[in-house]
Amino acid sequence: MKKAFQILLILLLIVFSLAIYVNVPALKWLGDNYLDITSNNETVFATDLVSKSSVSQNLTPQHSRIQDPIYYDEANKDWELVWHDEFDQAQLHRGKWVKEDWVAEKNNELQYYSPENVQLKNGFLQLVSREENEKGRHFTSGAIHTRDRFSFLYGKVEMRAKLPYGKGIFPAFWMLPNRHDVWLPEIDIMEMLGDKPDETWMVLHWTDKEGKLATEYKSHLGPDYSKGFHTFGIEWTPSKIVWFIDGVERFQTDKYVPQEEMYLYVNTAVGGDWPGSPDDTTVFPQYFEVDYIRVYQQTGEGL
Repeated sequence: MKKAFQILLILLLIVFSLAIYVNVPALKWLGDNYLDITSNNETVFATDLVSKSSVSQNLTPQHSRIQDPIYYDEANKDWELVWHDEFDQAQLHRGKWVKEDWVAEKNNELQYYSPENVQLKNGFLQLVSREENEKGRHFTSGAIHTRDRFSFLYGKVEMRAKLPYGKGIFPAFWMLPNRHDVWLPEIDIMEMLGDKPDETWMVLHWTDKEGKLATEYKSHLGPDYSKGFHTFGIEWTPSKIVWFIDGVERFQTDKYVPQEEMYLYVNTAVGGDWPGSPDDTTVFPQYFEVDYIRVYQQTGEGL
């Protein structure tokens, strides 16, 4: 009897190993979390298992270790890291960022951007949104940008972040021309309506030849982006812009491509025309947490 049980156990282990080897769709349970490994190697979302230094990535069935994604071919594109902030210091780097101190006057938004709502904690940037009265507004929030500190023409941009949520909460990571009082063209690397935390938007705005607003966009349904850290990025070349979420291409366009240096902007708006106002279901404070922001450019034969 004991020998038969041992043989059965060995056979089960062999079958399980073969199933993984031939890439049979499977759901691997790990504690209270899971790795969803599919037959076509789609993105694996395991955000609750992810440490600060690692993110979700495409995994082969034979290799389930979670690590930083490499969604570009270094040998072909020759990417070089030209600017980054890991937010590991005690204070926001003043040589890299400007904190907004501004009662927002666009899109009927409801927040005052206060420098006090920008903080660094435990190696993360936190943009905090609060329900409080300040400068004639009933909400405060945080925003930072790199205008006149850092701008670039073409490259790869990536942010790893955990997003805030709730009705009327509107986090965004975007790019604008390095000029004052100019809002177009605009590359929205990531936007999310807080009451739909599983849907992010990839958007490009510009002014057409007739002076009218033109837009190209796509949304993507994924996991709840407020529950864990994910990467959001673009590759911007002279001929097109490609958007990536967790290392997977989700959208691209060549209908219009900005041809001037642009700077980075990170913020959480409260209220406004698109997200609407917070309601009784919205929880405050909300935190837009950023692990890192990195900018690469192509060199050598990759240009």
